[in-house]
Amino acid sequence: MGQAKQAADIGSRLEMMVDEFLIDSRQNVSLQLQQPRAQEIVWQNEHPWEGPTCCYFCVIPDETGFRLYYRGGHNPTEGSVTCYAHSTDGIHFEKPELGLYEYEGSRANNIVFRGSESDSYASHNFAPFLDTNPNTPPQQRYKATGGYRLPDYSRRLLFAFSSPDGLNWTKMQDEPILSEGKLDSLNIAFWDEVAGTYRCYSRYMREGGETLQRDIQSCTSSDFLNWSPVQHNIYDEEPPQFYTNATVPAPNAPHILLSFPMRYVPQRKKREDALDSSLSDAVFMSSRDGVHWDRSFQEAWVRPGRDQGNWSDRNSMPAWGIAQTSDDEFSVYLSEHYRQDSARLRRYTVRRDGFASVNAGATPGEWTTRPLLFSGSELVLNYATAAAGSLRVEVQDETGKPLPGFGLDEFDELYGDELDAVARWNGNANLSALQGRPVRLRFAMQEADLFALRFG
Repeated sequence: MGQAKQAADIGSRLEMMVDEFLIDSRQNVSLQLQQPRAQEIVWQNEHPWEGPTCCYFCVIPDETGFRLYYRGGHNPTEGSVTCYAHSTDGIHFEKPELGLYEYEGSRANNIVFRGSESDSYASHNFAPFLDTNPNTPPQQRYKATGGYRLPDYSRRLLFAFSSPDGLNWTKMQDEPILSEGKLDSLNIAFWDEVAGTYRCYSRYMREGGETLQRDIQSCTSSDFLNWSPVQHNIYDEEPPQFYTNATVPAPNAPHILLSFPMRYVPQRKKREDALDSSLSDAVFMSSRDGVHWDRSFQEAWVRPGRDQGNWSDRNSMPAWGIAQTSDDEFSVYLSEHYRQDSARLRRYTVRRDGFASVNAGATPGEWTTRPLLFSGSELVLNYATAAAGSLRVEVQDETGKPLPGFGLDEFDELYGDELDAVARWNGNANLSALQGRPVRLRFAMQEADLFALRFG
């Protein structure tokens, strides 16, 4: 695989197999994207202030359960509104009557935000998040971005909002925080605890072919009000069109950013009654610095499927946010049936920390990590095999020489399906004597997937 990689200090952090970061050499194994499993419908359009163009869903885990924010309305006469639902399990969402805003003469609704007369377009793509910055004041515990366009469409602006409870929102300043870019899809922001900064990911239009192409840009801030110049996402090769991005720090591994763009495919029409000649699905990519993005997996992460309601424009749009709904699974959410009365949100499940894997098929394969520095006394593996499959590990020194007592033949073979399997060599799991020195891990696999590893 070319020049050997330098040693990486991974401490005791979780490393997911979503990119080539750990891999130094390999034979008969490959990175494999894990498609999520479709589950139940968790939200359905049913109120006049919602409507067929509900979208831009945001899912926020907090101490009360899971908050769901989304755009409702979106019509010329009433404009857009931001709506709210809540769940204790990430599966069953309720729409409370909040009494905050009047709609057609009644406050019996779940509207949580509506832009003022001067910035009514802010509800078009209002994107809240729970601010985990330890220095944020309680009255700004929840923050949001919201953008609107000038009446003549000449500019689009993005503003900052805050709330003490996620229900009552205030604009943080009159000036926009961002004015560069298209900014008319879901522009999301969050606190990056590893980098110690706020990040905002938004849409811009890049040059490509004969027409402008939808793509993603980002900027950073220490205070959420003053932002750096935008930085366009960098890829190894020209990407498809990305309509949204749904970028989020990985749960359990926040040093890795995951992004779930809705891939926009123009000039394709499957249904004659569709209003737009385009199709869409969802893809997956990752980054370790927030700017350079790994696209090892260029195929669809979620396809439209057999449901013909998803074979029209702006469907399979991933919601922003990942919810851990059980000890062994993550839940992600994608919108369906856009521009239809049956507009809805479906839950999908992913193995905990299992968005991708190093995979070996029936032909035995192996791979070796770059030199690693670690802290901890055990190697913990998230893996799965077939009934006839297996996984073995060897610990080597920096030069690739097996360390006594930790050879491949001494490993207690693993087979099965486990999220936190402890590696053992002749019954011995203790690696504490190897802390502080560079080691390599050699994996021998057959009909097996390794999703993640950590030292603990």
